[in-house]
Amino acid sequence: MAVPTLDFWFEFASTYSYPAAMRIAPLAKVAGVTVHWHPFMLGPIFKAQGWTTSPFNLYPPKGRNMWRDLERICGTLQLPFVRPKLFPQNTLLAARVALVGLAEGWGEDYCRAIYRVEFGEDRNVEETETITEVLTKLGQDAGTVLTRAQSDEIKSQLRANTEEAQRLDIFGSPTFVTTSGELFWGNDRLDAALDWAKH
Repeated sequence: MAVPTLDFWFEFASTYSYPAAMRIAPLAKVAGVTVHWHPFMLGPIFKAQGWTTSPFNLYPPKGRNMWRDLERICGTLQLPFVRPKLFPQNTLLAARVALVGLAEGWGEDYCRAIYRVEFGEDRNVEETETITEVLTKLGQDAGTVLTRAQSDEIKSQLRANTEEAQRLDIFGSPTFVTTSGELFWGNDRLDAALDWAKH
């Protein structure tokens, strides 16, 4: 019998994707579900809606509630949390590096580390120096990885991921998609998505 799988679609600029990225591996292990990580860019999806920034910036009351909610969630999970001074951040390079890492087997650790420095330490993941530091701590040759991340192959792969997210009608991050095509949106839907994946 095949092991059930779940696709995890995420954007590094997404606040609620931080706790989701930190929770998904242990929960999936307990559930017996294999998770496939898919970085993508929300910018083109928001642009298609006529938005120039995050809806949390466009609607201040919603944004204020989100930050407080995220603070509560991280407190419950004992995750470090510092509201970033810059939000949203441009995560294009971070996402490209993730694709390199996911292909080489260290990508999930990298993704968690990026979320941690962005939302747990208020580091700017737009900066190459931040990504270099994360890679170095993971024992990777940062120069080699960054060169590959800027290759046409990786750039095309990230574009393809974003186009596939649009095709799947993904409108936010985190999003979880089962093999049957069920779509679950939000950190608070992770448990339900894992349960559905086993059906």
